[in-house]
Amino acid sequence: MKQLLILSSLAVAATTALAAPEDAMNKAGCMACHAKDKKILGPAFKDVAAKYKGDKDAVTKLTEKVRKGGSGVWGPIPMPANGPEKINDADLKAAVEWVLKS
Repeated sequence: MKQLLILSSLAVAATTALAAPEDAMNKAGCMACHAKDKKILGPAFKDVAAKYKGDKDAVTKLTEKVRKGGSGVWGPIPMPANGPEKINDADLKAAVEWVLKS
């Protein structure tokens, strides 16, 4: 019984950890313009991952891009800046890492 409770707790913790980047991105509004596998207003996460594959500075570059916003890389529609009041640094790093694994 004790083992079952421990395993259940671990399963819940793992599920929560896996969902955390997506939850933070939903709360920050990222998913209004982006999706994992299709372009909406912004690029699909799988396309971002492909573009930055093998780039050791990708996390830093994309984190700065999210913070400062910008346009021109994926077309003319600008991405607004997203400050720490929308998504904190830890959640942003986890989200960028998740996108790069898409």
